[in-house]
Amino acid sequence: MAGIAPAAHAQPQPLLDGPLRIIVGYAPGGATDRVARIVGDKLGARLGVPVIVENKSGAGGRLAAQQVKATPANQNVLMLANPAVMVVAPLVFKDNGYDAERDFVPVSHVNTYDFALAVSPSLPVRNLGELLEWLRAHPQQANFGVPATGSLPHFFALMAGAKAGVPTQVVGYRGSAPLLNDLLGNQVPVAVDTLDVVVAQHEAGKLRILALSGAQRSPFAPGIPTFKEAGLDLAATGWNTFFAPASMPKDKVERLARAIHDVMQEPETASRFKDAMMVPVVSTQAETVKMLHAYRAQWAPVVQKSGYQP
Repeated sequence: MAGIAPAAHAQPQPLLDGPLRIIVGYAPGGATDRVARIVGDKLGARLGVPVIVENKSGAGGRLAAQQVKATPANQNVLMLANPAVMVVAPLVFKDNGYDAERDFVPVSHVNTYDFALAVSPSLPVRNLGELLEWLRAHPQQANFGVPATGSLPHFFALMAGAKAGVPTQVVGYRGSAPLLNDLLGNQVPVAVDTLDVVVAQHEAGKLRILALSGAQRSPFAPGIPTFKEAGLDLAATGWNTFFAPASMPKDKVERLARAIHDVMQEPETASRFKDAMMVPVVSTQAETVKMLHAYRAQWAPVVQKSGYQP
């Protein structure tokens, strides 16, 4: 009697009906692009379909948002975006081309990053309290350099100045490199930028980071106090979050949210984020929505009060 052949192992059904595209509004190699690729590399195995990262740079990420907004319901597309696109731009551009809350559905918050307040070593201050005293004594020199006007560091500098009661003049640069050059060359006394930009110069003793913006000390710079520890009741961070176009069916959004949540729980994912000096976040869709509401409530008054016009 012939033997019965064993049943072939059934392949798991893909969670999507085709490849997933992740749209990034910046050129390859930047922080948001690196996050998209770290998550995308792991997400394909979870979903059972190819995951493709597409870079659509231009207009500070707004072109990507306009493209994703118009995505038909039958396409598998997510956008990875930061607060500049989803919080600041809708407040300062009169014709933004999209409504950040109406045209998109939050899917998953995946990482955060701190802002750093740094000074030149030639400035006669060793901590935040001494800096605030110096700024009050030299109000004409209360210039805070930031990597770009209208950026999150721009508004964080205004937020810090308002909290400290120090009139703040923000000086916008065309990127972090010229800002650092002027800080090291004593052309600007204070700079606000993201931690990853300035930490190497701090460790080399070429500049001094006085405080970081997170609620807790950074694992990448545990010797630097938070603003709260340094005496200023202030905490704020930046983030990267996945968004789906409003056209995407709810059940598909929920599947993607669960898959990204699972990817972010993997130790290898966390390790890759930390190697890139980024803090990974494991967040459900509901937690992501709650985070966005709180973030907009914190930043909108600062942006609106500043009167900033692009």
